[in-house]
Amino acid sequence: MSKLVTLQIDGRQVQVPEGTLIVDAAKLAGVEIPVFCYHPKMEPVGMCRMCLVEIGRPLRDRATGELVLEEDGSPRLQFGPKLETACTTPVSEGMVVLGQTEKVKDARQDVLEFLLTSHPLDCPVCDKGGECPLQNLTMDFGPGQSRFIYDNKFHLAKHVPLGELIMLDRERCIQCARCTRFQSEIVDDPVIGFFQRGRALEIVTFSEPGFDSYFSGNATDICPVGALTTVDFRFEARPWELNAAASICSHCPVGCNLTLNTRREARADGAKVIKRVMPRQNEAVNEIWICDKGRFAYHYTQSPARLDQPLVRKDGVLSPATWDQALEAAAQGLRAAGQELLVLGSGRLSNEDLFNLRMLAEGSGGKAALYTHMGGGDLVAQLGLAKGSNFAGMGLGTAILVVASDLEEEAPLWWLRVKQAAERGASLIVANPRPTKTDRYAKHVLRYPYGAEADTVLSLLELASAEKSGSRGSDGGGAALQTAARAFAQAENGVVIYGSEGLGLTGSRALAQACANLLIATSHIGRPNNGLLAVWAAANTQGAWDMGLRPLADLPSAISAGKAVYIAGADPAGDDPALQQALEEAAFVVVQELFLTETARLADVVLPAMAFTERDGSYTSGERRVQRYYPAVPALGLVLPDFAITARVAAALGLDLEGSSALLAFERLAASVPDYAGLSYVNLSEVSEQWPIVGRGDLYYGGTSYENNQGLGVQLGSAAGRGASLAPGKIKKTAPSSADGLLAVPVTRLYDRGTLLLPSELLASRIPQPYVLLNPADAQQLKLGDGKAIQLLLGTAGVASAPVIARLEEQVPSGVVLVPRSMGLPISDPTPVKLRLANVAVMG
Repeated sequence: MSKLVTLQIDGRQVQVPEGTLIVDAAKLAGVEIPVFCYHPKMEPVGMCRMCLVEIGRPLRDRATGELVLEEDGSPRLQFGPKLETACTTPVSEGMVVLGQTEKVKDARQDVLEFLLTSHPLDCPVCDKGGECPLQNLTMDFGPGQSRFIYDNKFHLAKHVPLGELIMLDRERCIQCARCTRFQSEIVDDPVIGFFQRGRALEIVTFSEPGFDSYFSGNATDICPVGALTTVDFRFEARPWELNAAASICSHCPVGCNLTLNTRREARADGAKVIKRVMPRQNEAVNEIWICDKGRFAYHYTQSPARLDQPLVRKDGVLSPATWDQALEAAAQGLRAAGQELLVLGSGRLSNEDLFNLRMLAEGSGGKAALYTHMGGGDLVAQLGLAKGSNFAGMGLGTAILVVASDLEEEAPLWWLRVKQAAERGASLIVANPRPTKTDRYAKHVLRYPYGAEADTVLSLLELASAEKSGSRGSDGGGAALQTAARAFAQAENGVVIYGSEGLGLTGSRALAQACANLLIATSHIGRPNNGLLAVWAAANTQGAWDMGLRPLADLPSAISAGKAVYIAGADPAGDDPALQQALEEAAFVVVQELFLTETARLADVVLPAMAFTERDGSYTSGERRVQRYYPAVPALGLVLPDFAITARVAAALGLDLEGSSALLAFERLAASVPDYAGLSYVNLSEVSEQWPIVGRGDLYYGGTSYENNQGLGVQLGSAAGRGASLAPGKIKKTAPSSADGLLAVPVTRLYDRGTLLLPSELLASRIPQPYVLLNPADAQQLKLGDGKAIQLLLGTAGVASAPVIARLEEQVPSGVVLVPRSMGLPISDPTPVKLRLANVAVMG
C-alpha cells in the first residue's frame, strides 16, 4: 500500500497516497479546482493554466533539515512567488493549497478571459450547451465582462469534417490537446494533431480516411467545449432534453457499459428515439471509454427495415399474420417434429432468451445448440478469469498470452486494457501467424503457421513446466519460445486470451484445451488476475455456454436431418451456402429475428423480436461478468423480447416458461443454473464508488461519460476458484493442408457486414465491400492485382464464391488468403482454395 500524505486544501485536511496530484487530491476531498487540459486518465501537461493555486510547503532549515516552527509549534509555511499548476504538482507532507485567494481568482479570470477572446458566442446553438465546462467554469470563475472587442475575434472554419464520424468547429477549440493526447497516449492512433502556430493553431487529421481510429468518438466526450461533435448528434438535441437509460453494448464479449440518450421528436411523430450513445463508467470493464462500433452501430435498431409483425408462409409466400396465427402455425410445425426438433440460438441473445430456448428444446425432447464458430466455453467456465480479476490491477508480475487473436479488431476495449497492462510492466506474449497492432506492446512475439496454434501453446506448456520444475526442457522452438515460456512460468499471475484467428470450431476447441492445460501446469488458475479468456464473436456467447447450449460439429447435417428447426438471433443461411441448402431441405423452420435475413426468408414462420434498446435483460461478458441492461425506447410495432416469444411458443406446446418479465425469467434461470445461483436483478444493479470521479456536476474533470448508478454487474466464480480439482484434457487436432492451392483462413474484422452492423447507415463508408487479403508475392504469381475482383474456387469441384475485392498486404503470410468473417464468404474453417479473376461485379 502506498504511503499516505496529509495536506490541507482550502482549509480541509486531506490524506491521500504519495504521488497523488493536487487536482486529484482536491477531487477526492470534494474541493473544486477547475481544469481544461487535465484529464485523470492522461498524463498531465499543465497547458491551460486554469488549475493555478497558491502552494505553501513546510520550511526546513537548510543546515539541519529540520522543520522550522512557528511560535505555536506549527510548521512555518513557505509560499512560492508564483502560482503553480495543481494538475502537475504532486502532494507532499504538510502542504497547504489555497485555491480561493484573490491572487488565484484573478489568475482564473485572466485565463478564462483569454480563452474567450476568440471563442464564438455559439452557446444558444452549441451542441455542448448544458454540459460545457467552458460555459460552466466561466459562470463560476470568469469575469463579468470581456475587454475584447467582438469584431476583433479571430474567425476560422466552423464545419470541418475530420472524417465521416467526427466534425470540428475550429472557432470553438481552446487548444487543450485532450483529443490529440487521447489518440496518441491512450489508444496509440496519432491520426489527429495540431497544425500552424499562435492564433492560427488548429486540429487537423493526418489519416485517410479522416480520423481513422476505432476510438474517435471518445474525443468528443473529453472535449471541454463544442469543438468536436459526432455527426449523428450535431445540432440534433440539447443535453437537458435527453433522458438516459443504462445499457450494455451488444457487439463483442467485452460488455462495455453504455448510456442511451433519448428524447421525443416531432419528425418521428412524437416517438421517443435514441439521439446518441455514451459511455457509462465501469472501471472493471470499459473504464470510461467505448469503441466507435458500440457508439454508432445502434442505428440498426431504428432501421426502417426492421420486422414489426409476424409472418407466416402461405402458398409459398411469407405474409403478415397476427401473433395468434403465427404462434399456432409455429406450434403445429414444432409439435409434428416431436423429439426431432433442433433449437439454434446465438450469443446475440440475452441469458433469459437462451435459457428459455434451452427449456423449450428440453421440454419438447429436442436438442438446443449454439450457433458459433468457436469452442471452449465450458473450459472458460472451469478456468476463466477468477472472481475479482481486473485488467487495471495487472502490471509487473503478470504475464498475458494473446494467441490467435487480432485483439483490437475482435474486442477493442480488451486490446486497450491489455495495452495499458503492458505499459505498467506486464509481460505480454503475442502468438499469431501474422503481425497485429498488439505486437507493439509485446515483450515476446511468437510466429507459427496457420494450423499450429495448439502445438505452439503445447510447446510453451512443455517449456514452462520444465521451468516450474527446475528441469531442462526441450531446446525445440527457439529462443523466443524459451524466453516466453520462462516469463509465463515465473509470473505471479497469468492470463491466456485465445481467439479464432484462422480457426473453426474444432481448431479453436483444441486451442482452448491447450491454453487450459498451460494454465493448469503453471498454477495460474483460481486466483484473481489469473485464468482463461475467450474472444467470442458475440456479446453473450459465454452466457450461451453457461445456459447449456453447445455447438454441433456437423450443423448442416443436424439441420437437414431434423423435422423442425427453431432459430433465434442467427443467420446461418446468410453465412454459409451449405447451411442455406440444409435449411431449404428442412421440413419446418421457425425464425425469430430483427430483420428479414436470408435465414428468415426461408422460414415457414417469422417472429419479430425486440432490439436490446427496447427491453431489459442480461449478458454475461467474456470475463463472466453478468450485467443488466434496461429499455430506452418503446418497442417497434408488434415485436416482443425473444424470451417472451419463446415462452408463447412453449405455451402453445403445453410448456410453462416465464414470458411476462425478464426479471422473473432471470429468477428461474438463477434457480436452475448452478453458477448463477443467488444472482438477481437487485445485485446486478448494485454500485460502489469508482475512481476517477466522472459524470457528476463538474463535467470539466472527466468529460461527459456517465456515472454508473444502474449496476456494475457481478463477476461469476470459476470452478477452479471454488477449489475444484482440474486435470489437463486431451487435445483433438486436425492439420489443414494447402497442397493444392492457397489456404483460406477466417479472420475477424470490427467493421463487417453482419446483421447488427450493415443496416447502420452512419458507418456505411467504414463497412467495406467483401474482400480478401493476399500476400503481394502470391498475387503476382497468380497475376492478380490490388483492388481487382476475384473469386475463390472451393472444394474439389471448384465451386466459385461470390466475387470479392483482392487487397494486397505484405503482412499476410505467403500461401495464405485471409478471409474476413461476415463478408458473405463461406469460410468458417481453414480451407484450400484457388483464385481466379472475376468477370462479374463485386456486390456492394
